[in-house]
Amino acid sequence: MNLRRDVFQAIADPTRRAILLLLATQSMTAGAIASNFDTARPTVSKHLQILTACELLKQEQQGRTIYYHLNAAKMKEVADFLEPFRKLWDDRFNKLEQVMNSYKS
Repeated sequence: MNLRRDVFQAIADPTRRAILLLLATQSMTAGAIASNFDTARPTVSKHLQILTACELLKQEQQGRTIYYHLNAAKMKEVADFLEPFRKLWDDRFNKLEQVMNSYKS
């Protein structure tokens, strides 16, 4: 059974999150990405395949070399989804800070 993956399944894996962090500042080849992990290159390739299928990464071919880079539009969709939760926690921490400040004085 072939289940369709979504971005949240993709970013649930710590290795895939690490790959996204690596690609946050620069495009890299699969080999360059794999060199940052203690796993087999086919394992990293599978992670890249999942991230690409979920459209979190884009591939750009230059000659025979394929470079991977972040798909900023898809990452923004994830950030937009998480924004209400961030606001919720910011509000809670601000209230906690007010309570803590009242105990200081």
